[in-house]
Amino acid sequence: MRKVIITCAVTGAIHTPTMSPWLPITPEEIADAALGAAEAGAAIVHLHARKREDGSPTQDPALFMEFCPRIKAESDVVINLTTGGAPTMLVEERLQPALKLKPEVASLNMGSMNFGLYEMLGRYKDFKYDWERPYLANSDDRIFKNTFRDIAYILESCSENDTRFEIECYDIGHLYTAAHFVDRGLIKPPLLIQSVFGLRGGIGAHFEDVLHMRRTADRLFGNDYLWSVLGAGRNQIPTATLSAATGGMVRVGLEDSLWDGRGTLARTNAAQVQRIRTVIEALSLEVATPEEARQMLRLKGRNNVGF
Repeated sequence: MRKVIITCAVTGAIHTPTMSPWLPITPEEIADAALGAAEAGAAIVHLHARKREDGSPTQDPALFMEFCPRIKAESDVVINLTTGGAPTMLVEERLQPALKLKPEVASLNMGSMNFGLYEMLGRYKDFKYDWERPYLANSDDRIFKNTFRDIAYILESCSENDTRFEIECYDIGHLYTAAHFVDRGLIKPPLLIQSVFGLRGGIGAHFEDVLHMRRTADRLFGNDYLWSVLGAGRNQIPTATLSAATGGMVRVGLEDSLWDGRGTLARTNAAQVQRIRTVIEALSLEVATPEEARQMLRLKGRNNVGF
């Protein structure tokens, strides 16, 4: 029976604390959320960090060290650290957790792009912290920067870590960029291609967009990759369902969507994992364990990390 890897993105840098009281902020909350997602069936947890005092994004490796060792000690889940951080950060800052903690997996965006969060201001009027409103409002003039040089810098800096990258592709051109770095020998198969749908500035979440991304990846990478998808906001479960039904893997979590059904905020990451697990099992598929995910992706193993 085919196995489907569930990745859970626990907190991210898109949403702000005002948007949901259930968004994990502190290291303790992030660890609890990751462990809950793992228990619900996530084989991989994708992790960002936030400042304890106000929930703003940070790439301070010391904060990652406040939750990564505990997650490793209390579960077998694969830990995937961000190199995306937040669009307000320089690449050197964004790289630090992956460089120093040497995880089994790290995310890597395949290009620079407009990253518009400003439309969220129409839903929220009063914010808890001073940084939240300008963080959203200024995103209409903000570019998430990941040039060819930046991508090569991250890949070359981590080349000795034997970290596998979650290749994040927000548009068709990002797939061609991934193929370019395969040709350069900086990315080696099997690739984990994470196709992102429904964020302002990237490809849409129409089913034809999803299938176009899949067809293009098939043509570029053949049998040398695993395809996974994440849909932003209300697109999360429909897009993940389409992926699972057509041979792919899935990603859910509060980084990508705050919701657990129409009009209901998700109280935990585990709730979203359980929702997509129900879909996967209804399709007569099986949820992959962390060890099965390691085998499918040829990961270096949980004992070869830096935490």
